[in-house]
Amino acid sequence: MASDHEQPGLSSLGKVGRSSGEIGPEHEPLVNGIHTSESYSASAAILPFLFPALGGLLYGYDIGATSCATISIESATLSGISWYDLSSVEVGLITSGSLYGALIGSFLAFNIADFLGRRRELIMASIMYLVGALVTAFAPNLVVMVIGRFVYGIGIGLAMHAAPMYIAETAPSQIRGVLISLKEFFIVLGMVAGYGIGSLLVETVSGWRYMYGASTPLAVIMGIGMCWLPASPRWLLLRAIQGKGNMQELRETAVCCLCRLRGQSIGDSASQHVDEILTELSYVGEEKEVALGEIFHGKCLKAMVIGAGLVLFQQITGQPSVLYYAASILQSAGFSAASDATRVSILLGLLKLIMTGVAVVVVDRLGRRPLLLGGVSGMVISLFLLGSYYLFLDDLAAIAVVALLLYVGCYQLSFGPIGWLMISEVFPLRLRGRGLSVAVLVNFGANALVTFAFSPLKAWLGAGIVFYVFGVIAILSLVFIFFIVPETKGLTLEEIEVKCL
Repeated sequence: MASDHEQPGLSSLGKVGRSSGEIGPEHEPLVNGIHTSESYSASAAILPFLFPALGGLLYGYDIGATSCATISIESATLSGISWYDLSSVEVGLITSGSLYGALIGSFLAFNIADFLGRRRELIMASIMYLVGALVTAFAPNLVVMVIGRFVYGIGIGLAMHAAPMYIAETAPSQIRGVLISLKEFFIVLGMVAGYGIGSLLVETVSGWRYMYGASTPLAVIMGIGMCWLPASPRWLLLRAIQGKGNMQELRETAVCCLCRLRGQSIGDSASQHVDEILTELSYVGEEKEVALGEIFHGKCLKAMVIGAGLVLFQQITGQPSVLYYAASILQSAGFSAASDATRVSILLGLLKLIMTGVAVVVVDRLGRRPLLLGGVSGMVISLFLLGSYYLFLDDLAAIAVVALLLYVGCYQLSFGPIGWLMISEVFPLRLRGRGLSVAVLVNFGANALVTFAFSPLKAWLGAGIVFYVFGVIAILSLVFIFFIVPETKGLTLEEIEVKCL
């Protein structure tokens, strides 16, 4: 802990804080948009993105591999086990075990994220990925397998919480949107890899063990990479201004970390850039630690509404349910590949990959709001088309196929990447750890709720009405985006806090 006489160092390093009451226009870089241009080396920016993004790839891989592993594990001839005769509840425990583990991971992140820091949280996530994959792959019985799935899920919760924070806080503002959206691309890439590897191993004896075990090398690479990467400079500076270390030492460490993250192109401007961040953090009042109740007041509440609202609508507009019907829709249209669920999944995964790539390319050019408004509008159209197909147009399978592809494409242009991007941007730095953990918890909780509720709702109302309900919810999400969600393109994280909250 820094001593009292060290704390005034903030005013010399970071100019003048709001608490002094001496801020004039010349000390308001956020309001006036005056900040040093961020010089960076493209090659140096690759690894600080790549290793955290592997956490997303391992999440996506689990989704794809599990869809194939459940086919393998229930086969009397190919499972290689004596306990293959599983009930629907037991299969559900296997498929959803990682999801409930992710919920626990999100709870853990709420309490430990700001203490550990983004880098160490990702190292912990890689350990959970590794242990969970190995326990699952070598499981001698169902109980041990479910425990392995649960542990792997804790890794998912930690990684999906820390990765967008680390990328957002270390990326140059000019390419922050591209890099965080590219993390979603890695999730989809992992899904395609999981479907592909699963389809190759699904007819191998004990193939499910190899499917889950195949993720271990990436978990090791992720852990080693995060041990090598520096801590987030913004997290270090937050600890400095909150008195959780020696101000001068933390500042110098932040300068060294920033030099490693930006490469040689940053030159001698790293120190100036760090001082500028200190000025901005002091101006927006980051020196105060966030209290639990503060999350639901003022600009913290607005950030929570934006972040949690986006990830909630991301799930309750029917994304899990539409994909659930993918195989039957394509089969009804006469696609021969529809008889093989893994090949259908690969087809849709490739479409998701392509459309996410489009979003990555244009997000920092067009902005977040245009992609959200345009993509969700397409989702509304597709959901009403799907509802109409199941109610009135069941002899026009081509409409259902078009609606399915439109939905998947528009989701990957909008909610898919932009939801994760926005929640990593809008929370103030001192709230970011806890705020993002709440948003991730809402995401996984809503996913679990929609997945659980879809079958009984379908039996009660019918698929057509359910898709209409999703369509109405998608319209409400458009209203929410139009009136609530701000545009953050081109702004630094500190500028977002001042101008958008």
